[in-house]
Amino acid sequence: MPLKNNLFMVFAVLILSLLAFSPPAQEFGKITLPLGIVEVRSPESSEWVRAKVKQPVYVQDRIRTKARSRAEITLTGGGKMRMGENSELELTEASVKPMKKDFNANLSKGKIWVSAKAAFGEKKNVAIRTPTAVAAIRGTKYRVEAGEEESSVLVYDGKVDVNWVENVQEMRKEQIEKKGGGPPKFKLGPVQEVEAPEQVAGPYEVTLEEWITLVEGMQINIRKDGKYYMFEFDKDTDSDLDWVKWNKERDGEE
Repeated sequence: MPLKNNLFMVFAVLILSLLAFSPPAQEFGKITLPLGIVEVRSPESSEWVRAKVKQPVYVQDRIRTKARSRAEITLTGGGKMRMGENSELELTEASVKPMKKDFNANLSKGKIWVSAKAAFGEKKNVAIRTPTAVAAIRGTKYRVEAGEEESSVLVYDGKVDVNWVENVQEMRKEQIEKKGGGPPKFKLGPVQEVEAPEQVAGPYEVTLEEWITLVEGMQINIRKDGKYYMFEFDKDTDSDLDWVKWNKERDGEE
């Protein structure tokens, strides 16, 4: 009996030691401006907790905003993400190295603004996945609106690579099958640049089959079935939107 007790104690100490020295969650950034009702839920909890100013958020955390609410997240290593009202975001990856920073997040609903300028010689990728599309920044500013049936991406500065979400899922599945292992994390595969036409021949007549590069002033709407419509958005009308005005003001304060 004493031997069994001793073995149990040794086993318990080992488990507690492993838990104590488990690596900390990767910090995604900090909520620098919660306006209205902004809530955070960690993967270990089923409870949503009201966000505080300068509250750190981590990979696998979820953030949501209620009606008439907004949130600004300052990314670790620089850059901003801003959530509009009635939005929900899952933070899926943050890889921060001296000259290379990658951030991935799933926007299940609502809208988000990304402003993430890379320093000289630095590579910075901020990718947003919606129910219908994936957008990856290669410039500095873009915004995304997510819906179950259709999502849109608008580019304000630099370039953004966009693809239909099912294409990206299939790419990741093929990569996993070749390499073996568990289920894929959401990451971008190699981007094949395609010269972006000013406009698709007609709204929603073509299915998006590969990555398309959007430049400043371009918008793409992608439906659940993969059909898309790409065009040059009206900058004057867009600039009158309260959501756009607010983000441009915040960008100007940086």
